[in-house]
Amino acid sequence: MKKNNRIDQIRNIGIIAHIDAGKTTVTERILYYTGRSYKMGEVHDGEAVMDWMPDEQERGITITSAVTTCQWKGNEIHIIDTPGHVDFTIEVERSLRVLDGAIGIFSAVEGVEPQSETVWRQADKYRVPKIAFINKLDRIGADFFETIEMMKERLRASPLVLQLPVGSEESFSGIIDLIDMKQIIWDDDTLGATYSIENISREYQEKAEEYHEKLIEKVAEIDDGIMEAYFSEAPIPTESILNAIRRATIDLKLVPILCGSALKNKGIQPLLDAIVRFLPSPHDIPPIKGTNPETGEKIVCRAKITEPLAALIFKVSMMEGRKLSFLRVYSGKMHAGEEVYNPSLRKKEKISRILNMHANKRERIDETSAGHIVGVVGLKESSTGETLCSSDYPVLLEKIEFYEPVISVAVEPKTHADQEKFDEVIEKFLAEDPTLKVKTDEDTGQTILSGMGELHLEVIISRMKREFNTNVNVGKPQVVYRETIENEVEASATFDKEVSGQHHNAGVRLKLKPLPRGTGIKFISAVTEETIPEIFISAIEKGVLESLESGVLMGYPVIDVEAVLTGGTYRDSLSTELAYKVSASMACKEALLKGGSYLLDPVMDVEVIVPESFMGDVIGDLSARNGKIEAIKPQMGTQVIKARVPLAKMFGYSTSLRSATQGRGTFTMRFSHFDRI
Repeated sequence: MKKNNRIDQIRNIGIIAHIDAGKTTVTERILYYTGRSYKMGEVHDGEAVMDWMPDEQERGITITSAVTTCQWKGNEIHIIDTPGHVDFTIEVERSLRVLDGAIGIFSAVEGVEPQSETVWRQADKYRVPKIAFINKLDRIGADFFETIEMMKERLRASPLVLQLPVGSEESFSGIIDLIDMKQIIWDDDTLGATYSIENISREYQEKAEEYHEKLIEKVAEIDDGIMEAYFSEAPIPTESILNAIRRATIDLKLVPILCGSALKNKGIQPLLDAIVRFLPSPHDIPPIKGTNPETGEKIVCRAKITEPLAALIFKVSMMEGRKLSFLRVYSGKMHAGEEVYNPSLRKKEKISRILNMHANKRERIDETSAGHIVGVVGLKESSTGETLCSSDYPVLLEKIEFYEPVISVAVEPKTHADQEKFDEVIEKFLAEDPTLKVKTDEDTGQTILSGMGELHLEVIISRMKREFNTNVNVGKPQVVYRETIENEVEASATFDKEVSGQHHNAGVRLKLKPLPRGTGIKFISAVTEETIPEIFISAIEKGVLESLESGVLMGYPVIDVEAVLTGGTYRDSLSTELAYKVSASMACKEALLKGGSYLLDPVMDVEVIVPESFMGDVIGDLSARNGKIEAIKPQMGTQVIKARVPLAKMFGYSTSLRSATQGRGTFTMRFSHFDRI
């Protein structure tokens, strides 16, 4: 496919929506009508081009964002089809970071769904211009106008209705174009590839005129030229209306609303026209800013081929065992075989191949330039969120923010053969997915895999088995408690034994005192050189600290205790380091038994973001989990609840929160402190 080097004819767009709103089905139709694919793949048949992973085909959902490129009326459109499930929200986040525009897909039956709100807010955060496509108008219960009302209420959007549906539910057959005031009816025999443009039917004429008037009024509100023509009742050229809508869309003042049924092949060609007409090219958006890594001065990276190179890696994928990096080129150009500079690593990397992407298929190209989204092979160390530039003109673009994982499972290889592959496989997943975290719990020896939700971790484990033939046992990680004492207590012990032919004798007296939470462990010697020689104090301290590594209740580490050496016995030639170490350990265990030991629970700082209508249920659930509400604050139409909750009570919370809030609640948590159970 020939690359388009005219930047004003490039569109970088993402398709965003709640799960099952029809994102991938819309993308499949776009690829078919633009001639990029010769047949339509259906999600329900597991044949969608963009859902190429086996897990995606089996589950019928998008898991990883897929990139493709197509041509429409002389314009080159780069499309990223993003996941709709909240567990894979990072895929949406990093895609929106590099996109110039987005299409929000809404089901006319369900309206604005929970994840639609999340992705819409993400797009607002990056100031991405949007158009909306109300899908599934052929379905029973479809309500075009109710969906628009939900957009106003939940998304705080300013919708501009450009189309009306012809018929509803089973009788849905086409759309009315409110700009040209024509009716478009699709031909079912050609899979929607052909359609007829007709005059508006008499039954829809009055409604069409009403909404055409509303359209002009709304555009006039934000465009002085159209306002003037409207009040003077002068004719308004269609071109002027289109230009005004384009400016208002790019300035985030309006959201053009289109409609159709992707599954029934209706409404896609006008959607493609709207992408080209209303969404920005790289020239239409403010140039991205970076900083000079040496001086810290601001650098503006303009979307021009003649500017120095600036590109951002927004995704890394392991395809057929090779590392494939996805780039958005913001300025300059890049050739296959050349060296580029990574200012984060202060290293040069070689671009061995540049690829035009079509889901998991690739087409080699010799060069790429400002405005394009491509895949590159050859980067060994560069990772997601890092910048590639020219070493003569270094620039550091703003990194992508990643979410902290909220749920963990323990994994262990099943066999010795699996063990050999396990570390390598984990390393590949970590390179691909910045929201995946792995650590070895020193207390239990388990490998702990942390991610964004149960489905996220389920898919990772499925891919381990399917793609890398690595089998693992999976279980819940153990909550690692701590132990401490309630009372100040003294204990003494004497070690008097012959070991390996040598007699060892020493006595130690200790006092253990409880300390405030978070203080840790302290050791103090309060004895004189005459009582116990200085040379043996370090052995006594070592014996105490080793003893405190395992408490007397359930064997968990002891914290927040002060151990004071108050006395002991010394016998010349018989007292040894071993004797003092063992007697200190024995005295410490004795003191723990007498000191009223109790367990400490790890307590988490939890932040829950929910719509106000669900706040009562969420607070009730947190209280039932022994949570303590610290603060409640309003934030962009939602409520932020800050609480402290024992970690043991947080297992399964991700699922409970989604159930209680219809999937509209999100949460993050991090360790706060240990506290008494």
